[in-house]
Amino acid sequence: MTDGSSAHETVTEHGASQGHGASPEHGPSHGHGASPEDGAARERGAVSEGEASAEFARTARTTPLRLRDRVSYERAAAYGILDEAYYCHLGFVVDGEPRVLPTLHVRIDDTVYVHGSTGSRPLLAARSGELPVCLTVTLLDGLVLARSQFHHSANYRSVVVHGRARLVTADSEKTRVLTALVDKVAPGRSSDTRPPTRKELAETSVLAIPLTEVSVKSRTGGVKDEPEDLALDFWAGVVPLRLVAGTPVPDEGVHRPLPSYLRTIAPEAVA
Repeated sequence: MTDGSSAHETVTEHGASQGHGASPEHGPSHGHGASPEDGAARERGAVSEGEASAEFARTARTTPLRLRDRVSYERAAAYGILDEAYYCHLGFVVDGEPRVLPTLHVRIDDTVYVHGSTGSRPLLAARSGELPVCLTVTLLDGLVLARSQFHHSANYRSVVVHGRARLVTADSEKTRVLTALVDKVAPGRSSDTRPPTRKELAETSVLAIPLTEVSVKSRTGGVKDEPEDLALDFWAGVVPLRLVAGTPVPDEGVHRPLPSYLRTIAPEAVA
């Protein structure tokens, strides 16, 4: 498979190729069905009209080696993808070896926060100072099936963030982040749950990564076969993909009706 389906292949500081995952494009909406309430959007720092045209500065690490027409540095596009995705992959180095971990994240203004336990490797590594990291998010919007195997691809939207993560130590900032993370999962959920105890807060760690070195890469559209292959008698086209919430399943002992915010996420749910 090719058709440039290697997302976010960029030039590192030393000029080496650095791949960042699958290659999707701005295709059909990868919406997970949630329509965040105004309060939740404000908490995450919804992009204003003035910010919509702002771009991140290009760096050696965010400049692609190929398919540069698929790359964007638009702040609004990056924020939209980060806000839509439930989880990210965080890359870092420990004892000279690379680690990549999936984790939950939430964006507040110009910072993305990742959640973890106090004993996790990246949180332990960040205790001695700022930790160099690479955070990636990919939303897969469709599978592109070409007449040739070579031109099979995917439609996607992806973000790569380079930076130095700091450990959040202030309880006030940590509480604000965890509240925003819960409300991202289900807008309004934080007011319908018990807040963390001091012990639980102490057992939870949060890393903060400033959104300063960021790039977006995407693919949209259909099949891009060779002209001589167009007459071949094979099915070709795009299979759209999207994340859809199913009917919520209550835990044993729950007798309350389904909250309104869950009916927003799962509109076909029966109260």
